[in-house]
Amino acid sequence: MIDAGQPSAQEGRAQELQRAFDAFNQVSQVLTMAYQGLQDRVESLTAELATANGELRRQHDAKEALAERLRLLLNALPAGVIVLDGEACVGEANPAARRILGQAIVGESWPALVRSRLVATETPAEWQAGGCRVAIVESAIDSAGGRIILVHDVTAAHSLKTELERNQRLAAMGEMAASLAHQLRTPLATALLYSANLCQSELGDAARIRFAEKTTAQLRRLERLIQEVLLFARGEHAGSDRMLVAQLLADAAQTVQPLFREKNVAYRVDCGVGQQQLSGSRKALSGALVNLLENALQACTAGGEVTLTARAGGGQLRIGVRDTGQGIPPEVQARVFEPFFTTRAQGTGLGLAIALGVARAHGGSIRLSSAPAQGSEFVLVLPIESTDQQEG
Repeated sequence: MIDAGQPSAQEGRAQELQRAFDAFNQVSQVLTMAYQGLQDRVESLTAELATANGELRRQHDAKEALAERLRLLLNALPAGVIVLDGEACVGEANPAARRILGQAIVGESWPALVRSRLVATETPAEWQAGGCRVAIVESAIDSAGGRIILVHDVTAAHSLKTELERNQRLAAMGEMAASLAHQLRTPLATALLYSANLCQSELGDAARIRFAEKTTAQLRRLERLIQEVLLFARGEHAGSDRMLVAQLLADAAQTVQPLFREKNVAYRVDCGVGQQQLSGSRKALSGALVNLLENALQACTAGGEVTLTARAGGGQLRIGVRDTGQGIPPEVQARVFEPFFTTRAQGTGLGLAIALGVARAHGGSIRLSSAPAQGSEFVLVLPIESTDQQEG
C-alpha cells in the first residue's frame, strides 16, 4: 500500500533534475555574461590598440618629418656642425663644415684636424682655416664623451669689425683736431719763447743752459704727444708673442721704477700667477701697463703707494693698478678713456685711451673702480688659455 504523504522516487529524481537544470541555467547565464564582458573588453582593447597604433604612426611620421627638416636645416646652415664620438672622431659633418675644413673629414680625428687645418689667430677662440677666419664653440652632447663642434665663418664680421674700429678712430681723430691744435700750440709756444731767449747775447752760460733744458723738455713733450696721436690713430693689433706674466710685469717695472723713486712713491708688486702664459703683443701690452702705472703715479703724492697685482681665473688674467690718491669723481670717471681728456696741465689725455685700445685689440677690457679719498684701481682684463690648452 502506497503512502500518499511521501513523494515517490520518480518525483524525487524529477526534482533533483530540475534543481540541476536550474543550477546549470544560472551557471550558463554567468558564463554568458562573463563571455559578453570579455568580448566587450576585447573590443575595447582592440579599439585602444588601434588608437595607440595610430598615435604611434602619427608620432613616427612627425619625427620623420622633423628629422627631414633638421637635415635640410643642417645642410642649409652657413655655420659648420661637426659631431664627435667618445673617441673624438668626426661622426657627422654638414656641408658647411666640409666646405671650411675639407670634404673628407668624416672619420678623421678632431685633434689631428685642428693641428693640420687650423692656424691660431691673435684672437682667442678664432682660427684661420684656409681663406676663412672661423670661431669655434664646443659643447658636450652625451655622457659617453660625445661632443658637438660649431664652426662659424666670421671672415666678413672680422673685416667689418676692423673697418668699424678704423672708422671710429678716424672719427675720433676728427673730433679731437681742435684739441690737438691746442695741445700742440702750448708746448710749441713755450719752446719758441725759451729758444728766443737763447739768442740774447748778454745771456749768461747758466741761464743759457737752463733755457736750453726747458726748450728741450717742451720739444720732448711735443714729440711724445705726436707719437701718442699716431699710435692712437693707427690702432693696436694683438701680436703672437708668447710671454709669462712675470716678464710683462718686469718690462713695465723697468720703465716706471725710476719715476717712482724720483717722486718718492712706493711701488709694490703682488703677483701670484707669474708663470701664467699670455699671448699677444709684448711691446703693446707693456706700454699699456706703463700708461696705467704712470697715471696711478700722477694721482699719488710723495709718500703714497701704487700696487700692481696679477690674478688669473675663469679664463681671464686680471692685472690691477691701485693707487692711494684722492680718487676720481664720478663725472670724471665717465670720461677718463676719452681721447685728449685730461685733468692735468701737462697731460696729453691719450695714455688711458691707448691702454684701452690695446686691451680691446687683445680681446680684453679695462675696468675702473674709485672712491673719494680711497684711491682708484684700473684693472686690465685679458683672456688667457687654460692649462690644458697650453699643454696641448
